[in-house]
Amino acid sequence: MENQLAKSTEERTFQYQDSLPSLPVPSLEESLKKYLESVKPFANEEEYKNTEAIVWKFQNGIGEKLQQKLLQRAKGRRNWLEEWWLNVAYLDVRIPSQLNVNFGGPASHIEHYWPPKEGTQLERGSISLWHNLNYWQLLRKEKLAVEKVGNTPLDMNQFRMLFSTCKIPGITRDSIINYFRTESEGHSPSHLAVLCRGRVFVFDVMHEGYLMTAPEIQRQLTYIQKKCHSEPDGPGVAALTTEERTRWAKAREYLISLNPENLTILEKIQSSLLVFCLDDDSPHVTPEDYSQVSAKILNGDPTVRWGDKSYNLIAFSNGVFGSNCDHAPFDAMVLVKVCYYVDENILENEGRWKGSEKVRDIPVPEELVFTVDEKVLNDINQAKAQYFKQVSDLQLVVYAFTSFGKKLTKEKQLHPDTFIQLALQLAYYRLHGRPGCCYETAMTRLFYHGRTETVRPCTVEAVNWCQSMQNPSTSLLERKHMMLEAFAKHNKMMKDCSTGKGFDRHLLGLSLIAKEEGLPVPELFTDPLFSRSGGGGNFVLSTSLVGYLRVQGVMVPMVHNGYGFFYHIRDDSCWCVPCSLTLPFSITTIKSAFWMVDSR
Repeated sequence: MENQLAKSTEERTFQYQDSLPSLPVPSLEESLKKYLESVKPFANEEEYKNTEAIVWKFQNGIGEKLQQKLLQRAKGRRNWLEEWWLNVAYLDVRIPSQLNVNFGGPASHIEHYWPPKEGTQLERGSISLWHNLNYWQLLRKEKLAVEKVGNTPLDMNQFRMLFSTCKIPGITRDSIINYFRTESEGHSPSHLAVLCRGRVFVFDVMHEGYLMTAPEIQRQLTYIQKKCHSEPDGPGVAALTTEERTRWAKAREYLISLNPENLTILEKIQSSLLVFCLDDDSPHVTPEDYSQVSAKILNGDPTVRWGDKSYNLIAFSNGVFGSNCDHAPFDAMVLVKVCYYVDENILENEGRWKGSEKVRDIPVPEELVFTVDEKVLNDINQAKAQYFKQVSDLQLVVYAFTSFGKKLTKEKQLHPDTFIQLALQLAYYRLHGRPGCCYETAMTRLFYHGRTETVRPCTVEAVNWCQSMQNPSTSLLERKHMMLEAFAKHNKMMKDCSTGKGFDRHLLGLSLIAKEEGLPVPELFTDPLFSRSGGGGNFVLSTSLVGYLRVQGVMVPMVHNGYGFFYHIRDDSCWCVPCSLTLPFSITTIKSAFWMVDSR
């Protein structure tokens, strides 16, 4: 089975970390110029002039002072944003994070050798786990190929956070614990946590120095399932991870105060390679419709998800799989890579285990039994009640647009990602009759510990084109010209954001400098146009390209009256995942928008 591992290279996975360039601080003048352009679609003439005056005052006043302090901060850090971003975007957030922050997606194994089939959960689960564990070993040995843009290496630090990582709730701020170590760095945990019917088990995946085989893993899973199906359900302590963060932190402190052994149990879960979730649900899924299984990954049984873990691998009763991950330690591309690796190996091996069938004499899994009392049980019930109330509003569909995909858009010399973004702008405009402020993810991994920057696809050029598409008197030639202008603007923004020339994270840094200095909030950030255009995390469209592979993704909206929109683009299809907590949406409108972009 060794030949199923990723190809080894002479390069080590993390060897370029020390030589990556530091994250630059953009020019204040350029950032403010780009910001002014971004608010134009949401302002009338008077509002825009007012904002323009506020920006000019900021640039020539407190803004320049804050810029100098930010430049000074950057001199002492290779990434001036890293700590701030982790805290502001994730660790300081107090709302329940399992639904509002986590992301995930269904595995695409159903499209080849693993269609839904009852009775396959454990056999398939053991094979999927084995491939995941091989990926873990690649990381430990630093044999995972370094990702590059051309010949330029990208930051690989986030891959260290995939395994043996967990978020810990705090009263005012959470924290992240990462136990992963490469082989050259020393010992790394090698046990799995398994959740089943409210109970928790662990077992080591290494035996006598070797990784367990799939049949050996299946024996461990069979032991757990039989035990859980023949005995009463457990208390479901995992449901507490769905709570509002401060309440969960207090509940955790109380749990530990009941019995010191509870802390030992928590640490075993926290340090586990990943959490394997044995879910009794059998969600409907077909190669054309991933809607129900995607929803279950987001809003499924909270007693068999540890919401704070960096990686929950979910196995449904019908042999369908998915993942649910805490967003704080890493961005979606890390999960995309491991999911694609596992899916490719399952495909290459025709969905079967082709190694040894021998099962060694291995100790049975250990059950971790929390000491609980009436207060803990009440806390669990309260957590489940608030969770199910929140997920009851969730609307989500995952359909494929199969008329064309990446191949055709590239033939027409149109960037596939920009194509989707303009279609989204048109769909929102047609549904709501106004522009939709939009966030799109740009990656900044060209820089040390780089993560993301904000691209704002709702440009003046995009709105002009949307209006032309709704105006029957606009000629086809005019529409095409406006569309190409919108494409060019978006492509330039994406390039700027990926190369350290975005403005949203820059403005965040300036606002945080002001806060740390005890200064009043600059008027720039209290101006109504700042939030109306999406600033401060108020984008009504929160979007991200998952990639060009067979990997799905799903996440809830950034704001309650908005849409979350993950999508991936294949050669001959586009997979769109609109998700809303309150608003209606029309997949037909989105699909027709694709056709309208293409036809123009």
